[in-house]
Amino acid sequence: EVQLVESGGGLVQSGGSLRLSCAASGFIFDDYAIGWFRQAPGKEREAVSCINIGDDTTFYPDSLRGRFTISRDNAKNTVYLQMNSLKPEDTAVYYCAANPNRVVLRIASLYDYWGQGTQVTVSS
Repeated sequence: EVQLVESGGGLVQSGGSLRLSCAASGFIFDDYAIGWFRQAPGKEREAVSCINIGDDTTFYPDSLRGRFTISRDNAKNTVYLQMNSLKPEDTAVYYCAANPNRVVLRIASLYDYWGQGTQVTVSS
């Protein structure tokens, strides 16, 4: 059974940092790309960052490049999202997702598996 379990969310003040974790199981980690997405109330789900596990290719939207960093630990089958200089507009539920296409994709519908999400709230 494929499982993606996010953790690390919480409440942080503006300017603070959080590191989210996505623990994967039930599939061959190296054969997938993992994406982080977020969804704020009333807004569409948007790609935050993606990494292709096999070759470390990464994607960041221009608006988040430099503040967010994605990384992976193959020994733990875990992908991390380090978020720095957080802003109130970063407040959202953050999800990790997996796609078997081995390419970084920013389109949520192309991901086959999703975690349950973790809430990130940034206070001003």
